[in-house]
Amino acid sequence: MQDKPDLAALIGSRICHDLISPIGAIGNGVELLMMDGAAQTPELALIAESVANANARIRFFRVAYGSALGDQRIARGEVAGIISDMTRGGRLRVEWASPADLSRREVKLAFLLLQCLETAMAYGGTVRIEKTETGWVMQAEAPRLKIDPALWEILTERHAPAEIGAGQVHFALVPEALHAQGKRLVAELRETSIKLSF
Repeated sequence: MQDKPDLAALIGSRICHDLISPIGAIGNGVELLMMDGAAQTPELALIAESVANANARIRFFRVAYGSALGDQRIARGEVAGIISDMTRGGRLRVEWASPADLSRREVKLAFLLLQCLETAMAYGGTVRIEKTETGWVMQAEAPRLKIDPALWEILTERHAPAEIGAGQVHFALVPEALHAQGKRLVAELRETSIKLSF
């Protein structure tokens, strides 16, 4: 018997697919204006920066929230490019250390957990993500963390609570992704660091 399709992931893929082209077109338009000798105004610079940020976020969301079939792969260079573009100019620094070719499902889980870490690291910090022979390790360090215990408890639950909001949906999706991959998460939360192993 075939598993039911993951409708939420298919919706995520569809939205990201439909948005990536118009955002890319805006970026191309800004680039053409700059090449044509248009004045380098602060407004044009702001548009270019905003388009680049939106493009990076959509590429990240496409992996984190999109469909990922069992045998799909993603290149390390693509993952590193997405992370680099998404964190450029921000307070969060992410170091990605992994083999060249990865399971898209595993990267999807790592991206969802990265968003959980990002939520706790509202004031910035550093995250190192490493794929080892025995599994994944994500080590986050920050001068100050903002940890909501109720959100972090969700990661060990099988079903999302009814009161989860859109801004915390990544916490609710992690248990499903862990279960689908037969993985178990170990989270070590400290005052200035978080270590996730799965």
